[in-house]
Amino acid sequence: MIIETERLLLRPLAATDAPALAPINADPEVMRHIGNGQPLTPEATEARTAAAAAHWASHGWGVFAVEERDGGAFVGWAALATPTFLPEILPATEVGWRIARDRWGRGYAPEAARAAIGFAFGEIGLDRLVSCVNAANAASIRVTEKLGMTLERETVVPGYEVPCRVYELHRG
Repeated sequence: MIIETERLLLRPLAATDAPALAPINADPEVMRHIGNGQPLTPEATEARTAAAAAHWASHGWGVFAVEERDGGAFVGWAALATPTFLPEILPATEVGWRIARDRWGRGYAPEAARAAIGFAFGEIGLDRLVSCVNAANAASIRVTEKLGMTLERETVVPGYEVPCRVYELHRG
């Protein structure tokens, strides 16, 4: 299954994508507003990528690998996931994104996220999506605004004690 946008291709993330994803996850600037703000080791990326591939196999949705249509370069991911790190908003499905720093500023995050949203509201049949954004992450906040998401609440992520803004989008 491949989703094509104007400039990107989205496909289910495969375990074999770990080597391409590892440098993105190891970049301190990319990871600054994610989780505890620490880069991931190649081993952690490998484990998470394998888990994401397994999720696709069993559920038919999850993390999309994002590649440029011209040349096929791996530039990051767009995801549909259950935000278990924030129990107060469950049940919910989150749309998220992570793009390589050398591709920032090109509009890839909203383009990829729109494709994932279309899949969620279309093929999966969801009625609502959320996006949980570190309150200090101005770039991702702008992405949520470009997607038409609205602020649902401000909270703190348990365990990390990081201020978080929860945005939502309803189908239709």
